[in-house]
Amino acid sequence: MASPKDHLAELLKQPSEWLRGSGPVSDIVISSRIRFARNLEKFPFATRASLTSQAAVLKAVKEGLTHVPSLGQPMLLEMADLNEVDRQLLVERHLVSREHVVHADHKAVAIGSGEVISIMINEEDHLRIQVMQSGMNLRDAWGLIDTLDDELSEALPYAYSSDWGYLTCCPTNTGTGMRASVMVHLPSLVLTKQINKVLHTITKLGLTARGLYGEGTEASGNFFQISNQVALGRSEEELIENIERILKEVIHQEQAGRDSLLTNNRIQLEDRVWRAYGILKHAKTISSNEALDLLSAVRLGVDLGVMNGLGRNTVNELFLFSQPAHLQKLEGKALTAKERDAKRAHLIRSKLGGS
Repeated sequence: MASPKDHLAELLKQPSEWLRGSGPVSDIVISSRIRFARNLEKFPFATRASLTSQAAVLKAVKEGLTHVPSLGQPMLLEMADLNEVDRQLLVERHLVSREHVVHADHKAVAIGSGEVISIMINEEDHLRIQVMQSGMNLRDAWGLIDTLDDELSEALPYAYSSDWGYLTCCPTNTGTGMRASVMVHLPSLVLTKQINKVLHTITKLGLTARGLYGEGTEASGNFFQISNQVALGRSEEELIENIERILKEVIHQEQAGRDSLLTNNRIQLEDRVWRAYGILKHAKTISSNEALDLLSAVRLGVDLGVMNGLGRNTVNELFLFSQPAHLQKLEGKALTAKERDAKRAHLIRSKLGGS
């Protein structure tokens, strides 16, 4: 049986689904995700669960997962078996939430082939089921998770109310228990100072925007996660239609901003892109936040054809592998902040062919 170390080594050999760089509108929409919050009937919810109860939930879910065809042969990792860097690696790959790696007892994650499916066990709810697809692909993600959810409910009966729908720890998830979200790259809206107006508008329309790693994080690298705020009172199809309708306008605004930069400020745009590339190609030390911001500028240059000879996949790979846990896993040991900054700069220089 493969060890957690072997499993994590396998993850390092492949790109994450959220940075695959393919799918509809993938220059702006990095990934699409559908997440379901589910609890098992006859077990106390997390807010009232003892460690004994959580252990029973984990045991029941591990058994139930063996009867779910859509999941195949998942990689199952228990948080208590992983060190802090290993857990952070899973956060950086968007396979678990930041909350899930805290207080690790009786928590686990099941990861499907290609990291498209992941199921957190004993997070805020007994199950947090998610499907991710590259690009603007909420419909495909919905098709996959709908089938998966039906199979899981056969193996693991859910807590459900005919009046309220799926019962969850947080009232905003009650009903469908669904959170539909897209990760978008909006550098032109940031550069043209339109981003606050756009984010304010989508909030009034029932959506919310968070940073790269979800709730409680600020936007970095001009990445934003946009999702529905509540799950009660609307069907899954209505939630998806609403976010698609609003995202269509956000995408239009970002494309208009990019066109304006090319038409009216091309020299300044090219200067920004090539300065970012020059720093990345030659820097000897660089922080995580600075690397994200500079890579964002380079990615914009690649997407707009300002920079040739560099593929989007290379930039996407650097977004991921320059993160703290990935750097330490690649190095095979824990690194101080200064050591990570030097290692990050070396990794980026090597990928870009710098000195």
